[in-house]
Amino acid sequence: MRVLMVEDEKYMAKAVAEVLKKNHYTVDLAHDGEYGLDCAATGIYDIIILDIMLPKLDGLSVLKEIRSSGIETPVILLTARGQIADKVQGLDYGADDYLQNLSTPTSYSRA
Repeated sequence: MRVLMVEDEKYMAKAVAEVLKKNHYTVDLAHDGEYGLDCAATGIYDIIILDIMLPKLDGLSVLKEIRSSGIETPVILLTARGQIADKVQGLDYGADDYLQNLSTPTSYSRA
């Protein structure tokens, strides 16, 4: 299974990618919304893990563009934003699931 993870917190992205790779997933990383959208547009991914708060283009805009382009790849929003309104908006924009990340970047090892 090929996963696209669009996350600007590089330490968190690396940690999640390592766990996925150990479980035999192929993981590509994008650290900003523009590049993430370009990657998603290729249509080669089985799933996209997408942050909302991204540089260059926010995750909700990426999601909106993915869906308006007819890309049906499942998208999981993984974000620190956890208000009900945020979840409703993300799901309304076409996310398949919404997970709130309760960790902070400082909780990951920088080694």
